[in-house]
Amino acid sequence: MTLQEQIRSNRLRSTIVIFGFALLLGVVGGLIGVIFNLSLGIVALVGAGLYAIFAILSSRRMVAGMTRAQEIGPDDLKPLRRVVENVSIAAGLPVTPDVRIVDDPAPNAFAAGLRPQTSYLGVTTGLLRTMPKRELEAVLGHEVSHVRNRDTYLMTMATIFAGVIALIADIGFRMLIFGGGGRGRRGGGALIAILAVVGLILAPYAAMLLRMSLSRRREFLADAGSAEILNDPEAMALALRRLQADTTTIKYADAAVAHLWVESPTSRVESERGGVNFLSGLFDTHPPLDRRIAALEEAGGFRLPAELPADEPFATELGLT
Repeated sequence: MTLQEQIRSNRLRSTIVIFGFALLLGVVGGLIGVIFNLSLGIVALVGAGLYAIFAILSSRRMVAGMTRAQEIGPDDLKPLRRVVENVSIAAGLPVTPDVRIVDDPAPNAFAAGLRPQTSYLGVTTGLLRTMPKRELEAVLGHEVSHVRNRDTYLMTMATIFAGVIALIADIGFRMLIFGGGGRGRRGGGALIAILAVVGLILAPYAAMLLRMSLSRRREFLADAGSAEILNDPEAMALALRRLQADTTTIKYADAAVAHLWVESPTSRVESERGGVNFLSGLFDTHPPLDRRIAALEEAGGFRLPAELPADEPFATELGLT
């Protein structure tokens, strides 16, 4: 597929997954309403809404804490700020995202902020010491594409939906098992109660699968977005290959924010432990790097060279050792 075809396909699949979340939340609320009473189901959904509001308001501060991203002064790392500014202008962003630094030897980057006006990019020192300028631009283009597509907001909502569904399902399950079952067990409702138990057990796993599927779609979309913004799909593919060749494990691999990074930090930890397989892949936040590279090669009509270019890392321009 071409870049535009990949972008359209991933947007369509993302929309389908979002509707799946809404449907699943309605099913869980409906199960509680049927088994107990309608008012309890409504209360559960209202409580879920209040939880969502709190999570949204606190998400920016939580991300900064979990990633250890540090603010830098306006006169610090000016060449890096210029690269971010140029990529943001090319992407058509209304403002240039702020830049924060994560002191970590593993090459990685992420985007945070629910709106372009409040967004920032986090870049590890390992990325600056690993990536040449062209590939760094591609990685930043990937993150700027996330900002342009409002992916941080979308994935925050997906995480909240998954958490709310798991919470409501757990409460409903406990009430059904230990609370007598309400209407579901009156009038020969044993079969309904059994089906409800099964549904409430499976709902959190279904929500998690939807969330991870959405995250993987948005990663493909951001890869294509970077290639489109810079008109250089090969640069993004080279950056991914360089990430693949690096074996440094990030120090702060927090699963709660793994979906934000250009490469999942937890996948490296799991790979070292021998925990990666087909089943675990369904719960991965990111597609395999090989698949992401292949998609870019197909869209751009090229094949990466066997050896990575031996260009100087961008840290040299920044004066970092």
